[in-house]
Amino acid sequence: MSHSSTADPASPAPEGKVYHANPKEMRRILFSSFLGTAVEYYDFILYATAAGIVFNQVFFADLDPNVALFVSFGTLAVGYIARPLGAFLFGNLGDKIGRKAILITTVLAMGIASTLIGLLPTTAQIGIWAPILLVSLRVFQGLAVGGEWGGAMLLAFENSKKGSRGFASAFAYMGAPAGTILGTLILSAMSTLPKAQFLAWGWRVPFVFSAVLMMLAIFIRMKVSESRVFTEVSKSSQEAKKRIPIAELFRHHRKPLLIAMVSGLSGQMAQGLMGAWAISFAVQQAILAQTEVLNIKAFGGVFTVLAIIVASKLSDKLGRRKILIWGNAGAIVLAFPVMALLDMGNTVAFMLAIVLGLSLVQGFTSGPYGAFAGELFPTAVRYSGTSIGYQMASTLGAGFTPMIATALVIAGGGDLWLVALLWMSFSTMSLVALLYAKDRSGSDIQNLDADMGAAIQAPVNESSRRERNASLQG
Repeated sequence: MSHSSTADPASPAPEGKVYHANPKEMRRILFSSFLGTAVEYYDFILYATAAGIVFNQVFFADLDPNVALFVSFGTLAVGYIARPLGAFLFGNLGDKIGRKAILITTVLAMGIASTLIGLLPTTAQIGIWAPILLVSLRVFQGLAVGGEWGGAMLLAFENSKKGSRGFASAFAYMGAPAGTILGTLILSAMSTLPKAQFLAWGWRVPFVFSAVLMMLAIFIRMKVSESRVFTEVSKSSQEAKKRIPIAELFRHHRKPLLIAMVSGLSGQMAQGLMGAWAISFAVQQAILAQTEVLNIKAFGGVFTVLAIIVASKLSDKLGRRKILIWGNAGAIVLAFPVMALLDMGNTVAFMLAIVLGLSLVQGFTSGPYGAFAGELFPTAVRYSGTSIGYQMASTLGAGFTPMIATALVIAGGGDLWLVALLWMSFSTMSLVALLYAKDRSGSDIQNLDADMGAAIQAPVNESSRRERNASLQG
């Protein structure tokens, strides 16, 4: 008896079918994954940094300084709210029409939005329209980055060999700190200008430079091939054109989606706290000079890339789940020590806080995450599942973190212990989700589809059996 079309996308591959790319093609895919994500996060994290040191003085200068900073971080949060919407939109399209076309669209949208931010008039020039336009462009940034990471990661994930899937998938994540390094260094160089010039035009240069990076990323992505396993699934499913991947995801894969979302919280919390809030904390409290803080953040980005490489390589040998558990346990242990270092107010302590809290924790909680999330879903809904899980984790773990941390410092009378407890609570949730997850690091990609197809079909068959028995009894 033939099964319903729901199981078609998860049917096993033909015996001996090879899905991984040849070495030359794989190098191009990995570079595209890295570069495209670097451009996206160059823009997205550049905004996060500027929100802490620039936008409160340019777009909200008429407010109390503390209120201006809070509102500035509010515009940052808007982008994070838009990210899951982008994941829903582009994830569904990516599972329907392919990964490559969506990736070209997302990098184009991000580049245009970021360039326009750099050209935006100030509140002093056009009044309330300045913050309104700023928020609108931030929404476009969020939508774009919401669809970027999943597709960039999956092109590498779905074209790599089983034994290197963790490392290949991590290239999309390595692009994030690499983009952060570039954006932070350019902003740091501009911040050496006299303050009046920096606020007038210096901060705009990194945003306008996005146009150049956008064109480079599009050129590279045009040369990358579509995911082979996705192409095969699209051909093999007779109902492929009628499918609604988002509907299939929420109908058959709710538990994996929840695991993907909660297990990603800790890594995103590290980014929100140490990549955005800690930078503004150091600058606003006059702990360190602005340029020095930005240079230390860029320095930390180098260590983040190294930590991601180590963690993802280990995940190919020891399994994704085990490395992620280590990373989350480390985040819980380091939360109070990192806050204590941040509160010391000297260069060495701040640098150590960034290396431990951002580089090490984020590397081990996020480096293997892409492959881990990809192995939770079959090919037919993998773009939707990984994108929505990751972006929901990003919104909940990083989007509101700077605002909440700022409020917790005020509530704690200037002490950071409440911020440490916040970090520990999110890391604990991620740890619990990982303990409930299965590790599929050792499965071939076609076996992932077959196993998940069988898991979906089992309750369908059981339901049919019960209905048939009830009919006979009636």
